[in-house]
Amino acid sequence: MEIYSYPQLDEQIQATVLPNGLRIYCVPRADSEKTFAMLAADFGSIDCHFTIDGQTHDVTPGIAHFLEHKLFEEQDGNALQKFAARGAHPNAFTSHIMTAYHFTCTERFYEDLEILLRFVTTPYFTDENVAKEKGIIGQEIDMLEDTPGWSAYVGVLQALYAVHPVRISVAGSKQSIAPIDPEVLRLCHRGFYSPKNLVLVVCGQYAFDRVVKLAQRITPTEAAEIASRTYGDEPETVAQPRWERKMAVSRPMFMVGCKDQAPRDMYRQQLIGELAAQCIGGKSTVLYDTLYKRGLADRTFDPDYFTFAGGACALFSGESSEPDAVREALEQEMQRVAAEGLDEAVFRRSKKALYGKYIRRSSDASGVCRMQAEAVFSGAMAFDFAEVFQNITKQEVVARVQAWAQPNRMAMAVVAPQTEG
Repeated sequence: MEIYSYPQLDEQIQATVLPNGLRIYCVPRADSEKTFAMLAADFGSIDCHFTIDGQTHDVTPGIAHFLEHKLFEEQDGNALQKFAARGAHPNAFTSHIMTAYHFTCTERFYEDLEILLRFVTTPYFTDENVAKEKGIIGQEIDMLEDTPGWSAYVGVLQALYAVHPVRISVAGSKQSIAPIDPEVLRLCHRGFYSPKNLVLVVCGQYAFDRVVKLAQRITPTEAAEIASRTYGDEPETVAQPRWERKMAVSRPMFMVGCKDQAPRDMYRQQLIGELAAQCIGGKSTVLYDTLYKRGLADRTFDPDYFTFAGGACALFSGESSEPDAVREALEQEMQRVAAEGLDEAVFRRSKKALYGKYIRRSSDASGVCRMQAEAVFSGAMAFDFAEVFQNITKQEVVARVQAWAQPNRMAMAVVAPQTEG
C-alpha cells in the first residue's frame, strides 16, 4: 500500500495496483455513516474510433452509454435489484470522457462491492436483452433531446467542432444505436473494460486490505490490452459561429463556447481553464456585474471549462433576452484581457472562489470518488488541486484567454422560444 498525504487538507489516499493492472484508491472518512464506492472506466462517448489487435474499428455513437446500461443485467438477474435488496443505492453515468458505476451504503459494504466488481467485469449480452434496451435508451434520448439545456450544450459543441466526436451527444441518437448488437458491445468491453483501464475508488469506512483482496478475487486475472484511440484532425477554428433551435422555453437559453488548444497536461489545464473562465465571467467580475445591471444576465449565468483527449473548451451559459449582446460582451472582455492582462484583485478573488468550490466537492464522498477517477485518468490525484492552485500564475490564466480570443474561436448556441402561429 502507498499513502498519499495532503496535510493542508487533512486528507490522505491509500493506493495500490493489482497484478492485473486495476488501480485501487481509498479515502478514509472515519466519521462518515455511509461508504461510497465507484468503479470507473477510461471510456467515454468520444472513444468511438480505436484499434485492437491491429484492427481499426469505427463504432456507432452512443455505444459507451449503451454499454453502461447493459452491464447491470446479469445472467442470474439484475445488479440494480441486488443492490436494492441490500439497502444500497446504486447508479451510473457516462460522460464524454469516462463511464462510472457506483453505490452508497450504510451496511453490508463488502457484499455490495462484490456485486459492483462482478457485474462491471462480467458482461452478459444476448440478442434479446440488447434489442429490449434499445427501446429504453430510445426513450431516454427523446427526453434528452426535449431538454433545452442539453440541446444548447450539444448545439454549442456541434458549432465548435467539425470533426472531433465530442460534437456528438453522449447518448447518440435513435438512429445511431439501432445497429448495436452483442458483438460490438463485447468488442468495446474487451477494449476498454480491461482491469488496466479501470479505477476503483472507495470513500468512507472500510478495511483497505479487505477491499484489495476482494477486488483481487473478483476481477479477471488476465488483463486484455487497452484499445488505442484516435479523434481525427480537428481544425483550430470553429465549425460554425452560431447554432439555433426553437423549443418550448419562455426566455432564450444560450451557451457561448470558446475553442481551446488540446492540453499537454490535462489536469493542470483543466484547473487553469476553469480559473480563466471564472476570471472572465464569474459572479465577482465586472463583466457579470455589468450584464446583470443591464438585464442581460441573471443568476443562471455560469462559466465552465472542460478538457478531453484531443481538445478543450470554455463554456458560458445562461438565460437572456438578448443572447447576442451577451456574446458580444464576452468577446470584448476576452479581447481586453488578452491585450491588457488581468486585474490582480479579480485573479485572487476568482482563485479563492474556485478553490472553495473544490473544497466543497472534496467534502462529499461521491464528489471525492469522481474527482479521483477523473484525476487519475488525467495523470493526477484528486487532492493535487491544492498544490496546483497555489502555483497557477496570472500569466497562465491570461494565456488561456488569449487562446480563446483568437479569430474564429468562439461559437454560440441559442435555444429560442417558439413563435406563435
